[in-house]
Amino acid sequence: MDKSIRIITIVGGGTAGWLTAGVIAAEHLSNSEQGIEVRLIESPDVSPVGVGEGTWPTMRGTLKKMGISETDFFRECDASFKQGAKFAKWVTGAENDAYYHPLVLPQGYNDINLVPFWQQHADKVSFADAVSFQGYLCERGLAPKQNTTPEYAHVANYAYHLDAGKFSHFLQRHCTEKLGVKHILDHVVAVNSHENGDIASVTTKKNGDVSGDLFIDCTGFHALLIGKHYQVPFVSKKHILFNDTALACHVPYPDEESPIASHTISTGQSSGWIWDIGLPSRRGVGHVFSSKHISVENAEVELRDYLRLSRPDIADSLAIRKIDINPGHRQVFWQNNCVAVGLAAGFLEPLEASALVLVELSAAMISEQLPVSRNVMDIVAKRFNDKFLYRWVRIIDFLKLHYVLTKRTDTAYWIDNCREESIPAGLQELLTLWRYESPWHQDFTQVDEIFPSASYQYVLYGMGFETHKRPTMRRSENGPLADMQFRKNSELTQKLLARLPTNRDLINKIRQYGLQKI
Repeated sequence: MDKSIRIITIVGGGTAGWLTAGVIAAEHLSNSEQGIEVRLIESPDVSPVGVGEGTWPTMRGTLKKMGISETDFFRECDASFKQGAKFAKWVTGAENDAYYHPLVLPQGYNDINLVPFWQQHADKVSFADAVSFQGYLCERGLAPKQNTTPEYAHVANYAYHLDAGKFSHFLQRHCTEKLGVKHILDHVVAVNSHENGDIASVTTKKNGDVSGDLFIDCTGFHALLIGKHYQVPFVSKKHILFNDTALACHVPYPDEESPIASHTISTGQSSGWIWDIGLPSRRGVGHVFSSKHISVENAEVELRDYLRLSRPDIADSLAIRKIDINPGHRQVFWQNNCVAVGLAAGFLEPLEASALVLVELSAAMISEQLPVSRNVMDIVAKRFNDKFLYRWVRIIDFLKLHYVLTKRTDTAYWIDNCREESIPAGLQELLTLWRYESPWHQDFTQVDEIFPSASYQYVLYGMGFETHKRPTMRRSENGPLADMQFRKNSELTQKLLARLPTNRDLINKIRQYGLQKI
């Protein structure tokens, strides 16, 4: 069976569905007769989960490839700039316990590993501040660019915070009006198979059978195709990442000119952590936690206590939504002529914004390696499964890293997170290695790692990890070069602090005047 791949049918909308549709349709000219036909079937009654409001810098390239104006994106998606994450109360739980994971690489990262040189002065300056200017920008609520900087260009590397519901609708309009995606608003009631096990079509209530050569499952936790139809097993990771419940709410600002944080704030609690994301119109705040270690009622108390610090006037009246989380992923992601993207493929927790970047990467690989015919699809599927299994393993290791380095012993949650049996063997090996050699370019094998070695450096040394000094000299231990990089970072920090506008000011200007096109 060597049928050409001409029709892609995406089942499920939301951010995952429309982002995937847009990436494929833009690359494969769905708005022309010679291009791939992309159809998206979306239930009129299913609301997207919409928890993930943080992205990675990759989103800039994704939106640009889809032909989206960054100005329009800011105006219509309640978007703001994100320059990293601040982790508070993850190490000791004390009031002054905080470190940054910025989105810029350490100064001179391609030429020199600054860790051993910084460690000589670790008691005087944090690692992030010694090698990066971005923590300083975040502390002052500054933007990562100026209003004269063109769309998608940057002074400081950045991602976005966004309203997931508005983003989904924005993508829908762009995909249907500009990219030629066919939108079918209907309920899928059955899945129909070919003799070889491939999906031939899905039956909808009003539109009958909708066929396709490749089906993409974006039905969220329902996993209608990959889970319910193909029965691909779900691999739980709850024994590694304990958090299985979230409580989320929207928090209005006191006034229209309140500062907008240009970073995600993650604050440790007794049995989980609270995210705090600043959008232009509101904050998105939520508590993700382990139901084994705290009740929903007590978790809500902690969340409202946190809200009371900034909004005592409304903390007790805000509506809170409960979201169940089953941390883990599918055993495979591409089965026959069906590939799962987004929550259908899996979910861990909203730490480090891994959910949306996995959607982007999935859509990109499907689009870039889209099989010409069914005859080669299994080869592409194997590549896809191998690649994304590796990525899920790496993400799980990186997220767990945030927990295993804690010095907190005030609750069973933090103690249990440090138990050896909950730490993946691969992460244990790396931690042993990093006691004697700090992370750098050779630690990971993929050129497109989601979290590069620089990210591991920021978390490790932000949380007080120590790498022992070598007893012997190395040619690469170039003290003068290291001193020069530290000076460069200090000079650049002062220059940017003096020149960059606040996050709020730049977003207001974008909405009023727009950004220059490249």
